[in-house]
Parts: sequence; C-alpha cells; structure tokens
Amino acid sequence: MDDLLLVIHALSVPDIMSFDLAVRLATRHAEHLYRQRPLLESPQGPEVTVDGQHLLAFCSNDYLGLANHPEVIRALRQGAARWGVGGGASHLVCGHSTPHHELEAALADFTGRPRALLFSTGYMANLAAVTALVGQGDTVLEDRLNHASLLDAGLLSEARFSRYLHNDAASLAGRLEKATGATLVVTDGVFSMDGDLADLPALCAEARRKNAWVMVDDAHGFGPLGAHGGGIVEHFGLGLDAVPVLVGTLGKAFGTAGAFVAGSEELVETLIQFARPYIYTTSQPPAVACATLKSLELLRHEHWRREHLARLIARFRQGAAGIGLTLLDSPTPIQPLLIGTSERTLKLSGLLRERGILVGAIRPPTVPAGSARLRITLSAAHSEAQMERLLVCLDECWSILAKEADSDA
Repeated sequence: MDDLLLVIHALSVPDIMSFDLAVRLATRHAEHLYRQRPLLESPQGPEVTVDGQHLLAFCSNDYLGLANHPEVIRALRQGAARWGVGGGASHLVCGHSTPHHELEAALADFTGRPRALLFSTGYMANLAAVTALVGQGDTVLEDRLNHASLLDAGLLSEARFSRYLHNDAASLAGRLEKATGATLVVTDGVFSMDGDLADLPALCAEARRKNAWVMVDDAHGFGPLGAHGGGIVEHFGLGLDAVPVLVGTLGKAFGTAGAFVAGSEELVETLIQFARPYIYTTSQPPAVACATLKSLELLRHEHWRREHLARLIARFRQGAAGIGLTLLDSPTPIQPLLIGTSERTLKLSGLLRERGILVGAIRPPTVPAGSARLRITLSAAHSEAQMERLLVCLDECWSILAKEADSDA
C-alpha cells in the first residue's frame, strides 16, 4: 500500500486526471454503456454510408424526409449567396437578419400564435424558456421522462423542482397542491425514447385548476402529428389558453436546424429581455432560416408525407406483432423495441447491422436501468419495400437472440 501511495504522489496532476478518467471509461465499457459516434459519410436519408458501410437507416429523426430535399438545399444555397454564412452577432446586437424575422412570422402563423422566437438549438430554447419564466420561490413540475434539456432547465431555474409520475395527471395534481409562487408544468409532447403522447387534455385541466402555466416541448410532434403537421396541440385541438408556452425544434421533421418558442406577445418579449441563452448567443446562419422557410412550406402543403408515414407506422406495428415483438404503445414514427439489458440490446443492434440495417441501441442513462431498447424510427422517405426488409431482418435477428438466450439458460 505504501508503494502505491508513493506512486500516486509521484504522479503529476494531468497524470492523476488521466488515470481517473481512464477508470471511468473502463467502467462504461464493462457495463456495455460505452458510446461511440458513427461516422456518417453521406447525406441524411433512408440509405446511408456509415463507417464505410452502406446501410438502410432506421435511426434518424428526419421524420418527413426533408433533410436532403432538393428544394431545401436550393433555398440554403440561395440564402448563403444573398445573406452570407455567419450570423455575425447576437440577435440583440446586429445578428437578427431578415430571414430570421420572416421565419419567426411564418412559425407564428403555423402554430396559430401571435409570436414566435427563433433559437439556435432545442436545448437552448428549453433552457431559455424555463429559466426566464420561473426562479427562486416559484415551482417547476416536470414529467419524469422529460428530455434531459427540460430536466436541466428545471434544475438550473432555481425554482422548487419536482417530477410527477410519467403522464399521470393525478400525480401532477398532488404536486400542484404543494406548489408555491408562479408554477410551470413542463412536458414533452411526444416522449423521445418511448414515442407515446403526453395526455395534454388531462394535464392542462389539472394545471388550469391551480392557475399554473403549461409548457410543451413538441420536438417530435411537429410534422408527424396533426392534420397539418401542427403537432400535439393540433392533434388534441388545444390553443394558447391551454398551452401558453409551445417549443419546437427544426432539426427533426423540419429537416434543418434550430428551434423556436411560440406564444403570446408578452411571452416572446419576456424571453427577449430575460432569457440568457437567447441574449448571449450568436444567431444561427441566416441561410439556415431560408432553408427552414422552404421546409416549413413543404411540411404544411405536402400532406402525402404524413399519410405515407402513417401507413408505414401501421404496417410496422402489424409486422412486429406477427414476429412476436413487443413494442411500446406509440402512434408516432418512434417505435421502441424494449430489450432490457444493455448487452442484449447491443447484440441485437449488431446482428441487424451485419445484415445492413442501422438502428440505434439506447441504453442508460438515456433510459432507466433495465429498459435498454432499440429505438426504431421511421421516415416518410422510407419505401414500403425498405420497411419489409426491416421486418424480415428483425425476424431473423430476434430468432437468433432468442436461441442464444435459451442456450444460456
């Protein structure tokens, strides 16, 4: 022991740090939780090249197939030619360009709200909204399965922070009874790892009884949900009174980048004045706003994308049931296949990849321990033939995994 202590004392601070980090990384490996970044060597689409391998991808959030749309690409190029590349400064200095302003107006019209405010990322939008609206002496109540950005925002707000049981209006009601100060109820619209919908009518009713505000992050709902792609609030027929704070991201069904918060005139002006992630960040490239204006137009008017996507979702669930797979209850493009252990989840993902299918293995801490899963995501860009290929490969790989489990037992 004395010799070990002498060795440790002889190490420099960088050496000690490297040793500590190496131990943490080795633990991740041993627990089958180590993450690696696949190298995408092609544009987004159903068929991609990743780490030199040609694959059929079912792991992108490009739900409407707009990320590589030629008209969106053309709008980006024309925007760069007209407005340059960099935003140059924050929106409050000299970085608020005409395309940003036009996109905000278009998003306000799309959501049926007086104003919308553009952000560079969804994480920033969530952090900005929560921390600008509540603080010390107030209360934030969040669904237990909310996205990490929402949970981080609640913790950083310095308000009293509590998490109610997933999608449980009765659990929310109990916490509302104990709330102090201004109270903000925060939920995802579509839960990103389960694919289920927030029970907004029930949650909003409980919030209304206690004069609490409701904030919905509908990152995964805009595009696939609603008759016109307006997301979960359109799906349930809810308006500004029920959901005064509505957040959306532009890097998923919109196919571009950034995010927005839509609401009242007073809400948006409050964010402009008090939301630090907005005030102290350089604006996104104006050309990206130009591209998003085009993708928003396609999202609103090309209804066939949602219709085709809905057919793919129905067919996948039918086919998965025929194989004997147990999916979570999701009517959205997010179709999680619950496996349980991280090791088995990685094994199934690897078997699929050997057959040319790319599906993400989602493990703790992204999901609770014991609930590792394949997060299968569908896109309007997928063909019916590609869907059938996925089902065939799933059937084959699931049988292999089941036989291995039987032999181990």
